[in-house]
Amino acid sequence: MKLVLNQQGQLGDQRVLGYNLVDEPWLTARPVGGGPPVELGIAEALARAHEFEGLVVEFSTQFPALLRQILLPVVAHATGAPADLRDKGERLTRKDGFTEAESNDLRTYLDAHRAKFDLFDPLAPFAQVAGLRTAKDETKGSAALVATAASGNNVPLFASRTDADPLDLTPAQAAHWLVHTHCWDTAAIKTGVVGDDQVKAGKTTGNPTGPLGQLGVIVPTGRTLYETLLLNLPVTPPTVLGVPQWLHGPHGPSWKTRAAEGLLDLWTWQARRIRLVPHQDDTGRPRVARVVISAGDRLAPLPEQEPHTAWTFTAPAKKSATARPERRPRRHTQGKAAWRGLDALLAPIRQSSGGTFETSVLLDEVNALQESGRLPDDYPLQVETFGMVYGTQSAVVEDVIHDAIALPLLALHQDSEAQQLLLDVAEQAELLARAVNNLSADLRRAAGADPIPWDKGQRPGDLLLHIFDPLARRLLAGVRDAGGNEEKLHRGRLAWEQVAHRHVWDAANRLLLAAPATTFGGRTLEQPGRAGKAQTYRLGTAGANFRRQVDEILPRRTDAVRQATAARAAETGPALDPAPGADFDY
Repeated sequence: MKLVLNQQGQLGDQRVLGYNLVDEPWLTARPVGGGPPVELGIAEALARAHEFEGLVVEFSTQFPALLRQILLPVVAHATGAPADLRDKGERLTRKDGFTEAESNDLRTYLDAHRAKFDLFDPLAPFAQVAGLRTAKDETKGSAALVATAASGNNVPLFASRTDADPLDLTPAQAAHWLVHTHCWDTAAIKTGVVGDDQVKAGKTTGNPTGPLGQLGVIVPTGRTLYETLLLNLPVTPPTVLGVPQWLHGPHGPSWKTRAAEGLLDLWTWQARRIRLVPHQDDTGRPRVARVVISAGDRLAPLPEQEPHTAWTFTAPAKKSATARPERRPRRHTQGKAAWRGLDALLAPIRQSSGGTFETSVLLDEVNALQESGRLPDDYPLQVETFGMVYGTQSAVVEDVIHDAIALPLLALHQDSEAQQLLLDVAEQAELLARAVNNLSADLRRAAGADPIPWDKGQRPGDLLLHIFDPLARRLLAGVRDAGGNEEKLHRGRLAWEQVAHRHVWDAANRLLLAAPATTFGGRTLEQPGRAGKAQTYRLGTAGANFRRQVDEILPRRTDAVRQATAARAAETGPALDPAPGADFDY
């Protein structure tokens, strides 16, 4: 018999069943080749990892949380992280998953530590603090764990429930959101608990977001769950591997700011002190409707070996002869597809108009595996990106970022033809969108209106990037299929420019056709900050400038048209450029 709180937060003596994550079917996986999803525990998920494509989650950002808080640490601690790239390559390319010896190590490990994975253990519940309580024995609704549910100030747009509505979670759902909270929780004020000597006025302030909330998370994925696990295990010496949170001993209510003691400590970081309050429903099954959440350990500094993010280098705050650029995790941009950030994904360190970037440790290792011949050129690597957009002092969740793209291995090679092609395409897409926005701005000025502000409303270039999205993804797959064939890559580059030219002129013609008659005469405006300087904006000038910009952005398509025109002129006499958009008389 256990003393627990019921749904109303009152003490009772209901019998609560144990729920051990090693055996209970709380994970959901997609079988290779299709078929209905399979529910299983940690032990079976790892034993059969080569039989599944990947995990199925309720909310996208739960996936990296499950990897880092549970699956990767179990594998790394039981079987060891790869000792070097050769070891990683050999393990990664096994079709049958873990060897018999590794499977035995996993079973032995999980048997030895099975008690550590009991979600409702009275003395050491998994990833929680037993007996965590406030001075008044207050609890919160389980919605406080759920990023998509209304709770306190965190009220998602068009939420279907209010904070007052009970949210009864199954143990599986509670486990998913428990690890998600450790990784992604907001930075809101946390409830003060008994035993925390840093509580002031019954609360704790200054809490940072969960560790993953401070990153632009990058997760390479393979053809199976097993390959995904190996792709996300960086080469790590045993001396710096450390131990996961379940072996640190029972956590108490107090917390501190500290550095991570190894990779496994970083992955299983307890960013919050949490207690799930279970009860039984009418059928006798365990449920979680109440929780206690308080401040947890604060990570400082972020380890440079953090494997699941790319990095950006910024100028030091204090300039001096010895000052070095600051290396910070690169965050994903809200509303920006992953292929538009290829300059930061491709290894190893790169400078571009947007700054200096360094790719993630894991993608750097994939590049090294391919260069050494341990991964084939056509390996179907996928890269998934995750991020959380917080608002109002990071106390609420405003949006979630998730994308997945095919990433050709050859594109990871420094200065390779495949890499340059993809970087050029990403840059051309941005420049074409900017050209359309400039055309829109010039036409609006010619009509007597102000341009659309860059941070308000939807500009026409945004729609163009949306149209480019499926084309860019198709190109990524085509570059992978082309391998190192330069002729195929050249044809793909030219085909991209031809299709991009057609779409950009479709967008431009919509703007030109909608322009009022007054834009023919145009308007003359003084230039801001340039006394006595004026510029005339009219339809013809705007169109001519746009044509010039597009021709410069797409040089291969421009050259191909000129060559074709010259060839026809040699045979039949001079002819007009039949390029899309040329038939518009402005």
